[in-house]
Amino acid sequence: MSDSSKGSPAWTMSPADYLAARPRTESVGIVTRSLYVPVRDGVRLAADIHLPAGAADTPRPAVVLFTPYYRRFRLNDGTPAGVEASPSYAVYRDFFVPYGYAVVIVDVRGTGASFGAREGFRSPAERLDYHDVVDWIARQPWSDGRVGITGISYVGAAADFAASTGHPAIKAVMPTFSVWDTWGDMFYPGGLAYIGMIGGYGRMIEALDLDRRDVLQEFPYFAGPHFAGPAPVDDDPDGALVAVAVAEHAANFDTTAFVTQLLARDTAFAHDPEFRATTVAPRTYLAGIRPDMPHYGVSGWMDGAAYTNGAAGRFAALPCREKHLLFGPWDHGARTNVSPARVGARPRFEMHAEMLRFFDQHVAGRETGLAAEQPVHYFTMIEEAWKAADTWPPPATPTTLWLAAERALAATAPTMAGADEYRTDQGIGTGGNTRYERIAGQPVEEYYPDWHGRDARMAIWSGAPLDRDTEVSGHAAARIWLASEAKDAGIILYLEDVAPDGTTRYVTEGMLRAIFRKTAEPPADYPHFGPWHPSGEADAEPLVPGEPALLEIQLMPTSWLFRAGHRIRLALAAADRDHLVRVPFGRSPLLTVLRGGERASSLTLPIVARR
Repeated sequence: MSDSSKGSPAWTMSPADYLAARPRTESVGIVTRSLYVPVRDGVRLAADIHLPAGAADTPRPAVVLFTPYYRRFRLNDGTPAGVEASPSYAVYRDFFVPYGYAVVIVDVRGTGASFGAREGFRSPAERLDYHDVVDWIARQPWSDGRVGITGISYVGAAADFAASTGHPAIKAVMPTFSVWDTWGDMFYPGGLAYIGMIGGYGRMIEALDLDRRDVLQEFPYFAGPHFAGPAPVDDDPDGALVAVAVAEHAANFDTTAFVTQLLARDTAFAHDPEFRATTVAPRTYLAGIRPDMPHYGVSGWMDGAAYTNGAAGRFAALPCREKHLLFGPWDHGARTNVSPARVGARPRFEMHAEMLRFFDQHVAGRETGLAAEQPVHYFTMIEEAWKAADTWPPPATPTTLWLAAERALAATAPTMAGADEYRTDQGIGTGGNTRYERIAGQPVEEYYPDWHGRDARMAIWSGAPLDRDTEVSGHAAARIWLASEAKDAGIILYLEDVAPDGTTRYVTEGMLRAIFRKTAEPPADYPHFGPWHPSGEADAEPLVPGEPALLEIQLMPTSWLFRAGHRIRLALAAADRDHLVRVPFGRSPLLTVLRGGERASSLTLPIVARR
């Protein structure tokens, strides 16, 4: 089955049906203007404005994207006709302009053809740039003063940053596949450094910023024999201004140095005590988001390191009177349908139709019936069905399974105390077909196809065969009591689906660095649906070797149907050398996992009632 919304009862009017009924208002082609937009400190940002060719100066609403990944490439002389110069953003241009929108795509400062340099991921100066560009757009003759902002990943988080400036022209934002707490959702999930940020992603960003076309050939999104660096604006036909701009990019932050200095959620840079890990987190600016501004967040069950957590936490935190949340069977950017039960790797969901309906309602001022829809939609894998709910997580019954003797997950807590020993294996990895690859710029179309057998090197606890289909939708959480020979550990938990023939599938995961095990009430700007670990510098507490400690670990949200006869399994590892920094260094300590009695380890699942 596919993930298309067509025929789904989860909507009053599905995105597919809305698109079928929505007439196009322009049919005369698209004209592109490219120019520099100055911002308050004098930096000039390169922008492409895409308009209907036949009515280019008619005022209209605008859809805006702010990108560090080139708004458009310059093409080499002799490039064959049909080669797309804007492979990442042409889809927005070609989709929205015929429906009556201007589409504006901007190279953020220090990137592409824009001038300036980057202090870090979405620095305070860059956030103010968003305000200034929106202000400029609202004053143009082709603009009616109404702006919607969207995008994927960095570009999606830019929508939240722009919204937080409070500019009145911003009528709605739809960030997709983006972070909320940059430190925990991306850099250090569970407090463990994601090595893709300090490896592949950093190399890709530097190659883009410095126009290193040789290095960009390593990254399929930006590889191509016809690409010749960032496209110049109309008044720079020979690219002289681009060359000056790229030279300024040499002062950009280095991704590896940037990320590796942020060892805790509140760490500040030595060179600038005012610039902290929190500075680059959209959640830090929550108070600037207007309650009257509609918001629509999108994520997928295999969306990056912990982007799903971010989407859920943002939805709960937002003050917006109208807000929506969409969770689908997708990877980062919805480039692949990740469900094991899918038919075809390419997603079929009508994402741009849903975006069009949202912007039609709140930016263009068209009545779309959106108010009749429930605010949350999510896709249950294996069942292959869309669901709707008024809240996230959806109503569910917390059901606890207990780690028991003989590596079992039991429905009742063991009365007798016991323990299972596990010698950590620092050689464990999860391969190259996981939720992590896309955010490091690598394409994946098969997710965890080689998962079966990987848990043979982990500690596992398995439940009894299920007597009925069981839906887990929401956030699973574990309470693991353990003692270690070392003062630190990186604990990674995997929720697995074990078929009657023993085949094991990956469902979701959660992780925690043991020194950050301290819990507290979740902050208002990042509500959690399980334990919250503040993970500040003052919160770090080494383990006492041999002394039991409680690790409360929230797994990333999912919606998965365990079929009758299948078993639920919890697997514990202390390393994923393919994606997370391993701790402690130079040791593979013995872990003792406690069960039963006063220190009973457990797994709690959100079980949704079946009709």
